[in-house]
Amino acid sequence: MDKNPASISQFTNGLRSLGADVFTFNNLDDAQTLLSQRVTNVDHVPIDIILLDIKLADEQAFSLIKTYKENNPFLLLYITLDSGFKNVDTELNINALGIDDFLQKPLQFERFGSLIELTLGRKSSQSTSLTLTEPLIGNARPFFLFRSSAMRSALMNLPEIAESRQHVLITGETGTGKEIIARAIHALSKLQGHFVAVNCGAIPEGLIEGELFGHEKGAFTGAIKTRKGKFELAEGGTLLLDEIGDMPLGLQMRLLRVLEDGYVYRVGGETPIALNMRIISATRVDLKKAVIDKLFREDLYYRLNILNIHLPPLRERKEDISYLSVFFMQRAFAQLGRQLPYPSLSPETIHILENHIWSGNVRELRNLITRLAVILPKNINQVLPIHILPHIEDEAAAPININNEAMGVVPRPFFSIQSPLILSKLEDDYIKKVLSETNGNRTNAAKILGISTRTLRRKLNS
Repeated sequence: MDKNPASISQFTNGLRSLGADVFTFNNLDDAQTLLSQRVTNVDHVPIDIILLDIKLADEQAFSLIKTYKENNPFLLLYITLDSGFKNVDTELNINALGIDDFLQKPLQFERFGSLIELTLGRKSSQSTSLTLTEPLIGNARPFFLFRSSAMRSALMNLPEIAESRQHVLITGETGTGKEIIARAIHALSKLQGHFVAVNCGAIPEGLIEGELFGHEKGAFTGAIKTRKGKFELAEGGTLLLDEIGDMPLGLQMRLLRVLEDGYVYRVGGETPIALNMRIISATRVDLKKAVIDKLFREDLYYRLNILNIHLPPLRERKEDISYLSVFFMQRAFAQLGRQLPYPSLSPETIHILENHIWSGNVRELRNLITRLAVILPKNINQVLPIHILPHIEDEAAAPININNEAMGVVPRPFFSIQSPLILSKLEDDYIKKVLSETNGNRTNAAKILGISTRTLRRKLNS
């Protein structure tokens, strides 16, 4: 939405070249018609991104966008500013209005276009624009749903990294999305070859050499035909060495030689095979410590760590948890064929999710929400603490600080900002609060909690 759509025509044409459907409006009334269609008709493809000229950013505009965001919580909102515009933070309540970022005019497609590609999961080529059929779309996109400064900082240089042919090392705990980021780098690059991934920690030590480098017919017992290795299969593309920190020391030396020489020999072969691919390594291991402990070669570490991306754990990006939870919930219900409207997450539930440790990070959150979508009673319209507490892993019992104002339903004498509380205790108190509000009527309380009266009776007697 821009007062002068012609001034951004070059930018919008660039977006269309990526295969994106672009709608331009110079007034809110026309835009409202389009957004209303997307809200009321689920058959319409949702809007992924809104660019709003700050000259149109009035109360009516934000009210319109807020309504749409309630039905499409992973919408991104960017405010476009004329050159020289100042005092943005004082004029707009960024968090309350759901603004994701500000873009200075003139809009540079070369810079922002790459971010659009990343958001939409698209990859352009010289001849056509296509939607990726690799897991980048189905599995990766949730990892890019973020509002936190931690993730913004981690992915800030992703377009530039993708354009480079240098090796990349991606670090982060299990479940933070390292392979997903590797696939995104490949998707945003101009490499025409395949994306090939190999988990260095999942293949037995005696087999990993043949898996990486291939083998010739007759190289060993059972080698009945020549087989290409992962390096050859990634020709002209990207090879992901996942969990590189688990690679045996002996094989690390062989890998270092391959990187230095630029070619490989198949097991049992004598002919060098030239390499032409980008290598991305990923690990949950602290490689610097592994080098000190003599578990990882220092020379290989510096060879792989030319460009680095560190993905923060979910507990360090708490502001993203509700955002991701809503997305996973909506996606799971849609896959199950459940009719709209979907249940929402109560503020108390979100508070619990935000205070969970999440050692499995985004993957653990996704699995929890998916499991809930399957087992939740079909008659509930809101996910409450009673629904999620039985499914939170044991580690969630670690003390967390419960803020009385945030919890709302908790009696004041029982909690204080300083008092530690395990989640099982919170469940008991929540049940008591609901019973109090229903004057002890267990049937009504069970309906509110979304459980059977038998389950409620069992919990009260335990």
